[in-house]
Amino acid sequence: MLTVSNLSVQFGKRILFDEVNTKFTIGNCYGIIGANGSGKSTFLKIISGKKDPTSGQVIIDPGKRMSVLTQDHYAFDEYMVLDAVMMGNKKLFNIKKEMDAIYAKEDFSEEDGNKVGELGVDFEEMGGWNAESDAATMLSSLGIKEDLHYTLMSEVDGKMKLRVLLAQALFGNPDVLVMDEPTNDLDFETIGWLENFIANYDNTVIVVSHDRHFLDAVCTHISDIDFGKINHFSGNYTFWYESSQLAAKQRAQQNKKSEEKKKELEEFIRRFSANVAKSKQATSRKKMIEKLNIDDIKPSSRRYPAIIFDRDREAGDQILNVEHLSKSTDEEVLFNDIHFNLNKGDKVALISKNSKAVSAFYEILNGNLTQDSGKFQWGVTTSQAYLPLDNSSFFTDANLNLVDWLRQYAKTEEEREEVFLRGFLGKMIFSGEEALKKCNVLSGGEKVRCMISRMMMNRANVLMLDEPTNHLDLESIQAFNNSLSNFKGTVIFTTHDHEFAHTVANRIIELTPNGVIDRYSTFDDYLENESIKELRAKMYL
Repeated sequence: MLTVSNLSVQFGKRILFDEVNTKFTIGNCYGIIGANGSGKSTFLKIISGKKDPTSGQVIIDPGKRMSVLTQDHYAFDEYMVLDAVMMGNKKLFNIKKEMDAIYAKEDFSEEDGNKVGELGVDFEEMGGWNAESDAATMLSSLGIKEDLHYTLMSEVDGKMKLRVLLAQALFGNPDVLVMDEPTNDLDFETIGWLENFIANYDNTVIVVSHDRHFLDAVCTHISDIDFGKINHFSGNYTFWYESSQLAAKQRAQQNKKSEEKKKELEEFIRRFSANVAKSKQATSRKKMIEKLNIDDIKPSSRRYPAIIFDRDREAGDQILNVEHLSKSTDEEVLFNDIHFNLNKGDKVALISKNSKAVSAFYEILNGNLTQDSGKFQWGVTTSQAYLPLDNSSFFTDANLNLVDWLRQYAKTEEEREEVFLRGFLGKMIFSGEEALKKCNVLSGGEKVRCMISRMMMNRANVLMLDEPTNHLDLESIQAFNNSLSNFKGTVIFTTHDHEFAHTVANRIIELTPNGVIDRYSTFDDYLENESIKELRAKMYL
């Protein structure tokens, strides 16, 4: 379907891709993964024709159509939302536009009639007569109400515009679908719809995403960019991650017999295949993991940060008491009459349909914002560490290097020592000269890793995390996820990462304008429970 032949990309002396040869075949979904800077987005731009390689070529089978999720939010501002979606199939849209122009002529001739007839044949073969209803259905499935369908794109807010562009990419059953971070700014319900859509999609899908649950739900293959090459592995992201970790462990066991290693790998594949068979993952309907060649599993060269949250002391039984807390803005009620007791060892996924509500709640708990009514009290044995959604206020001094930046949060003379500080930065992959970077040159992901270093050094027994996975790569997200699962203290966190929420949380607290929903439950069970669905609908009225 799509063939990459002798592809090389070089920027100056830096070689990003080196003689890459690979194929993306029909009926499969390929999740492109790689460390930051490995070239994931560059590769998508090359295969979609938006960027030229240094050498080599990308070939799509004749007559096949590629659709690409665009990141240009302003490209279609002059069009109505419904038309913008149909423009996903350019040939169909151009035929429709030409037919409409002919019908609009005042001096409609016999020649015009013949031309419209010819165009109509192609239009019908392409499903054109159902195009508008198909586009409308796609928009509604992505949470865009009918009253917006005939609105100009320029009048649609940013988050809704992203959904329109996603509908555009999906429209018309393209032969090759290319998407870069398609789940950005989507809620869990809409992501679930997209997962089902792609899992049942019969053509070729190539996607870059930091959402592990999404990759697990849709991918039949993981395409790993490493050492300038791209290698395909059967299975989803979790299978790739666990198998590569096992392979790395085995590589370190030099004295272990090859027969024992092979038996261990085979047992791993059998165990994982049994788990996949019980799930809704697309992997189970495609090439079975059991067919994977043992020798195909290789260790990854990835560097995973060492995120370890220790506690200065264990908290007592009294953690946090919240009584009738409420907060509104001039425009809306963020939350009202929130009350709960946080128990020792709780790992709470704090959620709301309004992201402003959870951020305001964290800011209140940390004394940075005042509630309208109600009160809260922390237990006397608790100590808190907070990762805010907006960390910009922590990086205002551009003259500080990372060692000096972290030194600001030291509590003892020992902690102020450079060796001590470099140890915490090193755990977050700021080693050597990296630890002397200035604050004003940090990327979003690097700033989050600095904030995690600060939290680890705090040694608190209660962690509060507002969208902790924002800006992080898959390796950091996986390490963060594992650290919270192993943490012995109490956690309150908010995330758009489904896997993060499901594997960490044992309790869900939802803030609404009409009170609180509080359940001890896994995240998946909470979302799928019919009685909770009904209650949630009422609480947001």
